[in-house]
Amino acid sequence: MTTPRTEVKRIPKEQESKGQVEKLILPRTIHLVPMDRLCGYDVRPGFYEINGATAIPGGVNFTVSSVGATSIELLLFHRGEEEPYAELPFPKHYRIGHVYSMIVFKLNIEEFEYAYRVDGPYEPERGLIFDRSKYLLDPYAKAVTGQSEWGVSAGGGQQYRARVVKDDFEWGTLRQPLLPMEDLIIYELHVRGFTMDPSSRVVHPGTFAGLREKLPYLLELGVNVVELMPIFEFNEMQDYRQVEGEALCNYWGYNTVSFFAPNTSYSASEEYNKEGNELKSLIQDFNSHGIEVYLDVVFNHTAEGNEDGPFFSFKGFDNNIYYLLTPEGKYYNFSGCGNSLNCNHPIVHQMILDCLRYWVTTYRINGFRFDLASILGRNEDGMPMNKPPLLQSLAFDPILGDVKLIAEAWDAAGLYQVGTFPAWNRWAEWNGRYRDDMRRYLKGDGGLAQAAAQRIVGSRDIYEEHSRENASVNFITCHDGFTLYDLYSYNEKHNEKNGWNNTDGANDNNSWNCGVEGETKNEEVLSLRHRMMRNAFALLMCSRGIPMFLAGDEFCNTQFGNNNAYCQDNAISWLNWELLEKNRDMFRFFQHMIRLRKEYRVLRANVSGGACGFPDVSFHGVEPWKGSFGDSDRYVGVLFAGQEKGMRPQLVYVASNAYWEELLVKLPPLPGGMGWECAADTWEEGRKPWRAKQNEIRIRPRSVMVFVGRQ
Repeated sequence: MTTPRTEVKRIPKEQESKGQVEKLILPRTIHLVPMDRLCGYDVRPGFYEINGATAIPGGVNFTVSSVGATSIELLLFHRGEEEPYAELPFPKHYRIGHVYSMIVFKLNIEEFEYAYRVDGPYEPERGLIFDRSKYLLDPYAKAVTGQSEWGVSAGGGQQYRARVVKDDFEWGTLRQPLLPMEDLIIYELHVRGFTMDPSSRVVHPGTFAGLREKLPYLLELGVNVVELMPIFEFNEMQDYRQVEGEALCNYWGYNTVSFFAPNTSYSASEEYNKEGNELKSLIQDFNSHGIEVYLDVVFNHTAEGNEDGPFFSFKGFDNNIYYLLTPEGKYYNFSGCGNSLNCNHPIVHQMILDCLRYWVTTYRINGFRFDLASILGRNEDGMPMNKPPLLQSLAFDPILGDVKLIAEAWDAAGLYQVGTFPAWNRWAEWNGRYRDDMRRYLKGDGGLAQAAAQRIVGSRDIYEEHSRENASVNFITCHDGFTLYDLYSYNEKHNEKNGWNNTDGANDNNSWNCGVEGETKNEEVLSLRHRMMRNAFALLMCSRGIPMFLAGDEFCNTQFGNNNAYCQDNAISWLNWELLEKNRDMFRFFQHMIRLRKEYRVLRANVSGGACGFPDVSFHGVEPWKGSFGDSDRYVGVLFAGQEKGMRPQLVYVASNAYWEELLVKLPPLPGGMGWECAADTWEEGRKPWRAKQNEIRIRPRSVMVFVGRQ
């Protein structure tokens, strides 16, 4: 298709020199003056190095790029209207290289939304699918319209527009917490699901403001990092369907529409041209109280899907650059979601770096967790790279220098890089082996004691070879899978309500229902389930590495056996805060273990290499120093020892019995004047600290005890 010719009228030099244009259009203090007249608007070439749409004194700078395009038009819309009121083709002399940039004067950012129309060749076998009939969302859009009310689809195929955002939020003199990696305690949550249930009793349920209302609760719990599941603009109505009368949607949000824009449906109020201020207030409050905020970011794919998916942004600008394509022009699908971003192409690489820098400088984000991060290390042919340029750039970028980088070190195509993720001693990883080994050990599987001991001391068998400190993010539960309560309530997944005949979701859950599948009133079973939960959390808090747990685990939240609740915007996914009162004892145990971890640095890091003649870490069986575990062993004892300069020695012994019978255990003898005091016992939760006599204890079946050395 060809672009209609549009006359560009040059403003006479004599008018410029006399200042007539400046007097008519701009204040005297502004030195940028129009150079051309285009479709009734005064324009001039813009700032080519500033991507996106940016308000400047007197107008708006629009910059966009495309390698394959033959022409690009800027489209201006009145708010909410489907058709543009102005169409401004970028003049050919406004293009430098592959970048189109134009300043349009006298635009009020509150009065318009914008999109682009891009023309170019259509050769699908080469990955070129330019289509001038499409209205395209700016890849650098800072705010997106068309999906601002949760669960309400704008309809049509061209609903996305962008807004220009005022960046005038007042951060004041706020200093970020800058917590050391070893001190992090990560709490993963879904912004909507955290407060959407009426039991949350917040004024603004399901929003950033609602989450902000829960700050006192988070401080009471003791976590110092909140990791937000995807908050980039996404389309929850993608794949919308009805199953047995229940509306299902893309609730989790792992289908990015725009990488630079916050999800407007998570705002409690309309923030026209100030999109993101509510999120910034949340971050400001959390940071000022010592809580860091991390984002779960999805750079492995977009919501445009494969050949059958929607066409609203990246496909229309440079499909063959933004996506990994087969030699036939089809989409590689390493994400399991239809497409895979071509992350190591220099243009995509730069966009991702720009994006992360934007979130750090504009929103003061403290860290990022990268979904299916192994895709970020694939080459254009889909093969894993030895030193992926993108991952290296993020590791050494100065603006990201204080930001935590956490990789989900695998992808949906089978690439599994736990322990081998390209890290430059900068990236941490979700340790999937911690989850799997600890789940199996805790439920009593044989042959797991040695693996459990290694996981507790920081998975040195995985990471020490690569000299990667604080590399392991330890978790037993996360959004993907069972909640902690369900882990000990269901042997099998129960995803029937997802509409896929229970075929979706993982089958290797390593769960145990404690004798009864699902809900029960059997007090003995319920007691065992709660003890198993305490066991899991006690070991998580007593493991070297960075602990992470799922919101609601601290009060036995359930998803009723659903281990893949990605589509459930209802009571299955929403936290039921009534359970907090019902299970207040569990909440108190979580508080206690978090305090214990904070009090004893030896649980978090190697302190001076040991103390009192003990090494930094040591393994023990029921007899001290016999820490070579066999297939039949289900008891693991781990001793942490260290002494900071000028401080008393710290000795913490973690006793874990995954066996179904009581065991007699001898603790390692302490130097004179010291004794072992029980600081935590999952069998008798809430019992006051007590001293072990003659370094000998009886540890009850399926329980964990934590002892500290006292003078």
